[in-house]
Parts: sequence; C-alpha cells; structure tokens
Amino acid sequence: MPGSRTGRPPVQRAVRRPAASPPRPENPVLRLYTRARKAWDRPLTAYYLILGGSLLITVLGLVMVYSASQIKALQMSLPGSFFFRKQFLAAAIGGGLLLIASRMPVKLHRALAYPILAGAVFLMVLVQIPGIGMAVNGNQNWISLGGSFQIQPSEFGKLALVLWGADLLARKHDRKLLTQWKHMLVPLVPVAFMLLGLIMLGGDMGTAIILTAVLFGLLWLAGAPTRLFVGVLSVAAVIGVILIRTSDNRMARLQCLGATEPQAGKVDCWQAVHGIYALASGGIFGSGLGASVEKWGQLPEAHTDFIFAVTGEELGLAGTLSVLALFAALGYAGIRVAGRTEDPFVRYAAGGVTTWITAQAVVNIGAVLGLLPIAGVPLPLFSYGGSALLPTMFAIGLLIAFARDEPAARAALAMRPPRFGRKRGAGGPASLRGPRRWNTMRRRASAARSSGER
Repeated sequence: MPGSRTGRPPVQRAVRRPAASPPRPENPVLRLYTRARKAWDRPLTAYYLILGGSLLITVLGLVMVYSASQIKALQMSLPGSFFFRKQFLAAAIGGGLLLIASRMPVKLHRALAYPILAGAVFLMVLVQIPGIGMAVNGNQNWISLGGSFQIQPSEFGKLALVLWGADLLARKHDRKLLTQWKHMLVPLVPVAFMLLGLIMLGGDMGTAIILTAVLFGLLWLAGAPTRLFVGVLSVAAVIGVILIRTSDNRMARLQCLGATEPQAGKVDCWQAVHGIYALASGGIFGSGLGASVEKWGQLPEAHTDFIFAVTGEELGLAGTLSVLALFAALGYAGIRVAGRTEDPFVRYAAGGVTTWITAQAVVNIGAVLGLLPIAGVPLPLFSYGGSALLPTMFAIGLLIAFARDEPAARAALAMRPPRFGRKRGAGGPASLRGPRRWNTMRRRASAARSSGER
C-alpha cells in the first residue's frame, strides 16, 4: 500500500450509508382487522359467543317482556309483573336445563334422543284428545297444567327431531349408508312428516315451518344430493300451498305482506300495520324503556310474537340491531361448532339447533318487518312463553357442550387460571395441600425436564 507524503498511512473514510427511512405507521383499520381475525380464530370463541350471546338475549328478553306485558296484565286485572314473573321462573328452570345439558357427555345426549321423541309424540297425541287439549288463538296445541300454566308439546317436538335425527344420521354415517338415498330419507322423513301432521292437526303452521326447516337442515348436513333435496322441498311446498289455500286465516296473513295502513273489510292487517308503526316511531335510540305507545292495546301479542316491534319502539334502531347482532353471533358460533368437529352426531345436532334458532328468528323478525307472513312463532329466548324457552335453552346447552368438547377448547379450558384468586390448598401445611392444578404450564415444563427434554 503506498504511503502518504507524510509517511503515514492514508486515513480510510467511512462509507456513508443512506439513512434508514422511518417505519411507516401501521394502518389502524388493518391492525383492528388483524386483531379481530386472531380473536375469531381462538379455540374458545364459539364457546364464549354461545354462552354470552344466549344469556344476553335471555336477559334483554326478560326486560322487554316486563315492559311489553304490563298493560296486558293490568287489562286482565292481574299484577303488572304477572307475565314477567312467569317468564323469570321459566328462565330459571331453563338455566338449570342449560347447565345440565352443557355438562352431559355426548353419549348421554344420544341416549336421550328416543325418550324425548317418544315423550313429544305422546304429548302431541294428548293435545288432540277432547278434554285434555285446549285451544289458544284458534290453535289446538296446548295442554293445561292447572291454573295459569300451560304447555305446548310441539315446541318439544323441535328438540326431539334434532336429537333423534342427529343420532339416526350419525349411526348411518358410521355404517356408510348415507350414500343411498333410501337410507337418507327413511325413516327420517316419515317421522318428521308424522310430527308435522300432529302439529297441523292443531292448526299451528308456524311451528310446522320451523320443523320443516330443521328437516331440511339435517338433510343438507347429511349431504343429500340436489335432486333429492329439491324433491323433498317440492313436496313440502305443494303441501304448504294446499294448507294456505284451504284456510281463510292463512290467506289473510299472506295478503298483508307489505301493508302500511289498516284496510277496511275482512282482511284489515291491523297487527302487521301496527308492528310497522311501532318500529317507525322508535327512531335511532327509541322513546325510552317502558314508553311504548303501541302496547296500550293497539298492537296485539306485544309481549309474545311482536315483542321485537316493542323493542324497536322503546330502544330504537340501536336496540333492534343489537338483537340482530346477538342472533348473528349465535348462528355463527353454531356453524363453527358444526364445521370443526369430527363427530357426525355433534355436526348434525349442532347444525340442527343452529337451523332451528336461526330460522325461527328470521321468520319472527321477517313477520314484524312486513317481509314475511305472520306465522305466530315467538322470537327464540326473547319472547314470552315458557314452552318455547325451556327446550330452546336445553338446545343452547347442547351447543355449549359441543363447543367445550373440541380438543383445542378442552386444552384452552385446562390452561385457564383459577376462577378465584386463592390457590388450591393455600393456608395449610404443604403435606396437606392438594395438587396445584391451577399451574398447568409449570407442571408441563417440569415433566418435560424430567424426561430429558431441553
């Protein structure tokens, strides 16, 4: 290396590098979307959505039942909280059924399928016996239990069809018989038509529609081919048209689609129009809880079939959208449970329950909005009616049990911290303390070290 004139080595200058550009700020919308995706993909997402969504719908339904039923109770010379107290009692019993169903193993659920089906059929037959069955609003679908308590056996027919149909299809799936159309249809479709016939003997077409939706949901989950699916749907549609054309009441409900003003004559569309009035007068945030005007005798069935209209009037668009969001979350969680399981019974049962609750919510809300004929079905978990609430809460318990039974969900539940701050065995001598199950990660780490892993 040549030296410099002074005899010293030349000074090597550092190469200048371009300054690093500052990091770009992350898009807040993209960051929020990424966090939401991670939250949706967590193992316990379906479990929390089903548990939290169903409880919120039930609690909000109790509040709205109390608000919507006060005037009706006073008009009947009853205490203002009469219907609320009955609904609260049904919710308490339903909560016990939900807890029991959520803790039951899948084998026990399958074992209950046939007893529940036999009990539902027996009760629906009793309804048609004079002196035992009773008519409400023109439908012979009730049995009096004494006093003001009644039971509607057709509501338990939905749960019976879901459990029995799921068990039947699961057994045929294990034997690889669902590839033959006769095994897919028989005896599922004949038993479903028997239940539909018993329901239609009492004139309750709304419940028959929901039961038909459950049947189609089970066939779709079982992989029914398109031509078979279309064939069963065509038969059901023809029967439905005949039943509608032969009933003046059902034809009148069909003629009220899109009505905005009461009409003079035989078909007045009073209930449908006043449901629209209630929703329209609510605005964005509603007139306030308890401040509904339509429930003062203008809107029939304000606390049962048309409780969604009172919700829109008192809580506004914000309240109705909240109810819709809760049902959407519940439906998404049910689909997720059905799609992620390897057990065919869990898939069919979870799909059947999700179809049942979603279809019934769509039929009820569509009727209140004037988009569908008034079918006379309650809003699940929300409307007044213990006969509808009890089997629905048991079905929600089924979904919770299935969501907890997923392998990833079981592992996540096992790794959760203790429910209370005090550790197991705290406060006593070390020799008397129980095993520290709360520290799952530490136990796994110690086991790995003892086996020679690093």
